[in-house]
Amino acid sequence: MLTSFDNTGLLKVLNFLKTHESEYLSGQDLSDVLKISRVAVWKHIKKIRSLGYKIESKQKRGYKFVNTTDKLLPWEISKKLKTNFIGKRIYYFDEIDSTQNFALNISSQSIENGTIVLAEKQVNGIGRLNRKWHSPKGGIWFSVIILPEFEISDTTIIPIASSLALCITIERIYGVSSKVKWPNDITINGKKLAGMLVDATIQANKIEKIVLGIGINFKVDVSKIDKKIKNTQNYYGITSLLSPQSKMKQIELFTEFLLELEKVIQDLTNGKKQKIIKKWSQYTDIFDKQISIKTKKGKITGIATKIDLDGGLIIKTNGNNKKIFVGDVIIE
Repeated sequence: MLTSFDNTGLLKVLNFLKTHESEYLSGQDLSDVLKISRVAVWKHIKKIRSLGYKIESKQKRGYKFVNTTDKLLPWEISKKLKTNFIGKRIYYFDEIDSTQNFALNISSQSIENGTIVLAEKQVNGIGRLNRKWHSPKGGIWFSVIILPEFEISDTTIIPIASSLALCITIERIYGVSSKVKWPNDITINGKKLAGMLVDATIQANKIEKIVLGIGINFKVDVSKIDKKIKNTQNYYGITSLLSPQSKMKQIELFTEFLLELEKVIQDLTNGKKQKIIKKWSQYTDIFDKQISIKTKKGKITGIATKIDLDGGLIIKTNGNNKKIFVGDVIIE
């Protein structure tokens, strides 16, 4: 595990190399300045390289910083963040069972408000309705802890607001038109790009904490995931924002999304649900279409008309309006 708040020996070596990137520094120089052994210096250099940094070494001259990493490492994220509270503490895992599980375990501490838990790979990623979420390297898999100040009734708006924030960010950075699919999916050309998961703890009519789980297919091999899940229920195809061969880095999308997410959470805190719903409605393509929804009580078919202020989807069926909170939408 790596974090944004522990000044480890690795970070000391990395930062010293970065601040002297035009010159070679010997192992002895690093050892003397940082007051660590030469063996420790060598181990840190080895780890730094394993994290994707390019460090050049020459005999009798030492080490020189050449290029940064493509990985979403905590200290690299922190340097680019423009948020007020989201991302002030970051935990990073090369591999974890689920970022959501780890975030839930630490979320009761007030210091973790806005904390991000992210992983390069999840081996037991969790999707909505307890479904498995395939999370190979190349995606952006993370959870955000929020200790909210808004009302309990606003909890159902969180996945809607979050998916809206991601669509806005993708459009701004890449010029790509993505859509929101109620209640929490983001699609491109009708195929799933990303999804949201919300775990909320409520005590004494107050929201104690919310853990928002987010998975984005950034640069994943779609064919490999497709083979594993194409025969599962409610599958409607998946896509990746970029190809696995793309040289574009994750960090811009990630940090800009966190800023947009903080904005919509602030809107929710300030009671601006109507603003969020109106904007979300501009990014969806399910309205005025015949849809069906699979719920626990069976299949409901009708015309999707709008999203209510509580996040429920309004469907006109047999001349009556029905409000649905949970289910899988299929456009017919």
